[in-house]
Amino acid sequence: MIAVVVLVLALAAAGLAALFGAGPSGDLPLWEIVTLIGMFLVFFGAGVYVAAVLGVIGIAAGLAFSDRPFWNFAGQIIWGPSTNFVLVSVPLFLLMGEILLRAGLSARLYRAMQLWLGPLPGGLLHTNIATSAVFSAISGSSVATAATMGSVALPYFEKTRYHARDVLGSLAAGGALGNLIPPGITFIVYGLITETSVGALYLAALGPSVLVTLAFMAWIAVRGQRMPAGADSPAGMAPAGLGVRLASLLDLLPIAALIMLVLGTIYIGWATPTEAAALGLFGAIALAAASGSLSLRMLHDSVQATARTTAMIGLILLGAYLLNFILGSMRIPQMVASTVQDLPLPGWVVMLCIIGLYLALGTFMEGFSMIITTIPVIFPVVHALGYDPIWFGVVVTMLIEIAQISPPDGTVLYVLQGLRRDGGSIGDVFMGTLPFVLIYIAAVLLLLVVPEIATWLPAQMM
Repeated sequence: MIAVVVLVLALAAAGLAALFGAGPSGDLPLWEIVTLIGMFLVFFGAGVYVAAVLGVIGIAAGLAFSDRPFWNFAGQIIWGPSTNFVLVSVPLFLLMGEILLRAGLSARLYRAMQLWLGPLPGGLLHTNIATSAVFSAISGSSVATAATMGSVALPYFEKTRYHARDVLGSLAAGGALGNLIPPGITFIVYGLITETSVGALYLAALGPSVLVTLAFMAWIAVRGQRMPAGADSPAGMAPAGLGVRLASLLDLLPIAALIMLVLGTIYIGWATPTEAAALGLFGAIALAAASGSLSLRMLHDSVQATARTTAMIGLILLGAYLLNFILGSMRIPQMVASTVQDLPLPGWVVMLCIIGLYLALGTFMEGFSMIITTIPVIFPVVHALGYDPIWFGVVVTMLIEIAQISPPDGTVLYVLQGLRRDGGSIGDVFMGTLPFVLIYIAAVLLLLVVPEIATWLPAQMM
């Protein structure tokens, strides 16, 4: 019902714009830009589905402002991205993560990490970060990482004296590694939109991934020094001996093998990201069969969950491509890039403004929607300023990950709140995440000062 009302309002706005002479865009279509931005903010603020918003605004903008008969190209616009070979990797990575979750391999991974990191000050919080980082290397999704690790980790903390804010904050921070650590799905979408090598993006993400992970664990180490005595290990559990710890490494071998199968084949050059995703899916099925958890029911549930997520991503992409075609026909991205390039400001100041824009959008927009709706306009500006598109892809992914854990609308925050069984306030999640958000922002700024953190490895290996 809401979508129908939005469609009627959008078409009415388009009719009014055409009635009052808002024709094809000129050198500076300010009125048109203000109208589009207004429609965008109103529709998103109303809570309408992202795909519907993008499609409706694209149709309304095309009818009101563009002099090109876009309806003659709509079929081709939608068909192009929907048949792109790179995009096939998205459902494959999603299905791989779903199978691993239902096979119970994530719980074994968490247990093994807990045996090694648990004795440290704040040890279980270190376990949250480390396990999330490892799981991110096979899931490619922040929400999937947070949901999986949250469901596994929260029962452990019920036996400890950790504060809920510390627990939920570390789980959210670990979830925010899901898209940054290859094979993050955001890199696939960014590469598809900007025609940038996904393999190079994965290489560029390794340095920042290690940087952010170590920064999170450093904060936990500092925080762990101020935790009450006895909070570091579950009540009634004796420290595990060296033999038990060494035996637990066997639980890490399946995950390590799968990571090598997926990322190793990409980095060596034996497989494209899509082919590596297919290999990873085959490996996940083999691991599930070896663990005795493979069944038709499990496969059915995994495929069903993957189909829902893939359909959501697909509809958003198709709506975004239609809107981007309209904006391109109005030459808005080119006009914005030209205007910014002519500003009497250094490039780094403009980049700081772009970073600030993404941080602001992250407080009320979902991360995936941000990259779909902003990259077609922002990327020409970045390219005109002379920044490396691979470096910018890493920066944008980090900013989108910050959006995933930024109050009040971070998706990961609500996923973790939904997993709680203690009935606590979501304020615990918000407050516990803030230190990690600040650390993430500091890492982005460091990448702006030292871009070689992201660009050195691709330059050496490609």
